[in-house]
Amino acid sequence: MQEKITIERLTYGDAGVGRSASGKAVFVNGVAPGDVVSAEVTADKGNYLEAKLNEVLTPSPDRVTPACPLADICGGCGWQQVSYERQIAEKRDNVVSQLQRVGGFAPERAQELVAACVPSKKQLGYRNKLEFSCAEVPGKGFMMGYHRKGSDEIVAPDACPLAHKAIQRVPKAVRGALRFLNSRGDLGIYRVGIRHSARTGDLEIALWTNPSGFPRAMVAKTLEQAVKATGVVRVMTSDTGKARKLKGIEVLGGSARWRERVGNEEFAVSAPSFFQVNTAQADKLVKIALDGLEIGENDYVADLYCGVGTFTLPMARTAEMVFAVESYGSSVRDLRRASEAAHLDNIEVIGGDAARELPELGELDALLVDPPRAGLAAEIIGSIAEAGPTRMAYVSCNPSTWARDVKRLEEAGYELMGATPVDMFPQTHHVEVVSHFRRTF
Repeated sequence: MQEKITIERLTYGDAGVGRSASGKAVFVNGVAPGDVVSAEVTADKGNYLEAKLNEVLTPSPDRVTPACPLADICGGCGWQQVSYERQIAEKRDNVVSQLQRVGGFAPERAQELVAACVPSKKQLGYRNKLEFSCAEVPGKGFMMGYHRKGSDEIVAPDACPLAHKAIQRVPKAVRGALRFLNSRGDLGIYRVGIRHSARTGDLEIALWTNPSGFPRAMVAKTLEQAVKATGVVRVMTSDTGKARKLKGIEVLGGSARWRERVGNEEFAVSAPSFFQVNTAQADKLVKIALDGLEIGENDYVADLYCGVGTFTLPMARTAEMVFAVESYGSSVRDLRRASEAAHLDNIEVIGGDAARELPELGELDALLVDPPRAGLAAEIIGSIAEAGPTRMAYVSCNPSTWARDVKRLEEAGYELMGATPVDMFPQTHHVEVVSHFRRTF
């Protein structure tokens, strides 16, 4: 069934939404707000429809030509056809919408509390990391690339315009080297990570494999001839059925860790450890979070889900003591090294689950949380109230779970004072939200 649809807005996802002739919401990928499109309905979900774009009948003033020739098929970034000014406006609107729909906030209050989205100076060439899926494909051999939209098929781009210029062509060279190596026998590589720092110059190639036999010297030599990497590492994991478990890291050549700087702090990051992919925006993210937290020199502060310490180290420059809690072993080790290298002896690094460790920390003056996409576990809200920090910062990569947690925190006595979306991921729907709370009872 064909529908003529005017696209009203973008959703928190790749789709835009308009109305069908019957009045139902219709979700269509590859559109811009203001487009008038012809689309074919592919699914009726009861309350809404899904449709496939056939033709843009009247393009929106906010429609632009994508920078990447694979934009229509690669699953990496779904907003390239939208002007950047409209992207950041839509990201703010999505945060406001989640605060209303999920958090239960009145429209006026939600609009008042959510600031303008902080734009990225670079809309292309901003990523310090690229990650690719790998597989042996019958008839094609070794493949390394991104997944085609809605498919497990691997698309192999020659370059990615979102990456730092220094590594835009590196994937092609790495893919060629690994094709050559794999022609002699399947190496079991299922993922390749490439990290580059414009600030330190470090370039790391990380190969993710099962813990089986591996021609280390040959792989290192071949990759070093293909690219000028400062480090080549192998990350070994085992498939437990539910998730892959880290079994070990081998240094095949050069440095064991990739160095990056955020603000005035330097981090040496192991391949399995998470680090923000947009370093320049990470500077802004940290500043906004800590400025609003107003840490004093006598304060006892906790940093939950702290990772390698992006917030921990700058907090420790001011606070009396920082309790840094992280469950992922690789990040815990990286944070301990970073705090020692920075000569910060007022950081207590705690390897463990945030919900379990928080009740053991005692009373706090301030708290920062930066949880994964699932947000805060329900039980941790009560633990936050018991610890009693007067000020709290919540950094989120998922506006929906963040809005759910805002509601829970307000019920527990923590009033939302403001929220700032930060665009860490231009050309995609993703956005970080930095929010601040004050204890009211």
